[in-house]
Amino acid sequence: MVGKVRAAVDTRRQDLVVIARTDSYAVEGFEAAIERAERYIEAGADVTFVEAPDRLEDLEALPRRLKAPQLVNMVLGGKTPIIKARAAAEMGFSLVLYANAALQGAVHGMQATLSALKENGALDERAVTSFAERQRLVDKQAFDLMEARYAVHAASENG
Repeated sequence: MVGKVRAAVDTRRQDLVVIARTDSYAVEGFEAAIERAERYIEAGADVTFVEAPDRLEDLEALPRRLKAPQLVNMVLGGKTPIIKARAAAEMGFSLVLYANAALQGAVHGMQATLSALKENGALDERAVTSFAERQRLVDKQAFDLMEARYAVHAASENG
């Protein structure tokens, strides 16, 4: 992995940030994960990411022990204790990922909506995003303008 970090650093273009992740905590423990992250920093990683520390004490120690910005990954149902973004910043973390949060929320919403449909045979509009909001989110107006623009061009070319 150290070689991969060096290669990424040596060949980076523009403002690419090299984040080096280690999953060694789960297999080899805290000290091994710290050692690996230190080697990634020496190789030029801008940020290190020790995946899945399962003890709050270890989580708190990471930013103190490592001399580069740290990333923490909050996965509901995962191994890392869930902390608030403010607490992560106070501990010294520079980045907080909420991996799978949007996906888990979307799946929950889909399950609830489809269960209500199955149970009731119809949907209550208050239980879902409004059609107007859906149109706004997909920027329907921009597609309508594009369609009108190209329909005029097509009409003048054909006739």
